[in-house]
Amino acid sequence: MIRNIKFRHILVAGGAGFIGSNLCKVLVNSGCNVTCIDNLSTGSLENIKELKDNSHFNFIQFDIKDEHDTAHLVPIDLIINMACVASPKAYYKEPIDTLMTSVVGTRNLLELARKLDVPMLQASTSEIYGDPALDILPESYSGNVSCTGPRACYDEGKRAAECLCMDYFRKYGVKVKIVRIFNTYGPNMACGDGRAIPEFINRALSGKNIIIYGKGSQTRSFQYIDDTIKGLVAMLNSDEIIGRPINIGNPNEECSIRDLAQLIIDLLKSKSAIQYSDALVDDPKKRKPDITLAEQLLDWHPQTSLVDGLVKTIEYFKNNDRTSYNNRSIN
Repeated sequence: MIRNIKFRHILVAGGAGFIGSNLCKVLVNSGCNVTCIDNLSTGSLENIKELKDNSHFNFIQFDIKDEHDTAHLVPIDLIINMACVASPKAYYKEPIDTLMTSVVGTRNLLELARKLDVPMLQASTSEIYGDPALDILPESYSGNVSCTGPRACYDEGKRAAECLCMDYFRKYGVKVKIVRIFNTYGPNMACGDGRAIPEFINRALSGKNIIIYGKGSQTRSFQYIDDTIKGLVAMLNSDEIIGRPINIGNPNEECSIRDLAQLIIDLLKSKSAIQYSDALVDDPKKRKPDITLAEQLLDWHPQTSLVDGLVKTIEYFKNNDRTSYNNRSIN
């Protein structure tokens, strides 16, 4: 259990999603009172089912893009914004909604933070770096992003959200903390969301061919959910890192998509084969974080190897039916 979280009343937007639900569980188990809001577009009540009877947890179906009376959300002493679809499959389907969640939704939460005079932790993403020209990505790198391609609704939306955070910090003094999260995986991911690890595991469990777009030489630095959550908690507890972004990722586990597929096949002893298809537009060729700042300022280091994390994730998928985005039943 993570202890000594200094905030007691926390609003988590997007708290029924993959990372958000895992974060809610840690916060509640650490003694925090958590109000979770989510529009359930890709989040799932199943993800927070174990919290529904906990007196320290409250769920409200709520879209941060919309105007709401927020009086029922207080008391709050910290806002965490995890809201926004993160799967290409989802944001290709709803690009405008994705962009507006990052822009209008983030502004609404920043206004609430300003009104209540509380800090806000913004979950950003490694996607703000686009298809980078650098092998290792420090926070100072401004990225190489297409503003008109099919991924732009997510990439540029998250960049705009960071811009809003910094403007509210400079103009109004809102204490914003920005975390750039790299490719995270683990329990509570939905098989059907199209991202590499759940998609590959799901197909390998079914004995279906694993489809790779392009040559499979593109790399990602995969990080297990427990390490991501520890990084987020370290960030929200820090008084030093305000008004600047921090990378949270695992540079030790950079892996090509082709090697990832083969590793999952081997771990499952699956009969699946690798099948190649046309490359996706604007698909980044590499993605590896520089985490020097997180190590120095947060004393945070990822600890889970890719193999160990995949074994845990495979076990989760074996024991859970995750074939769709939303299981809205909480019975």
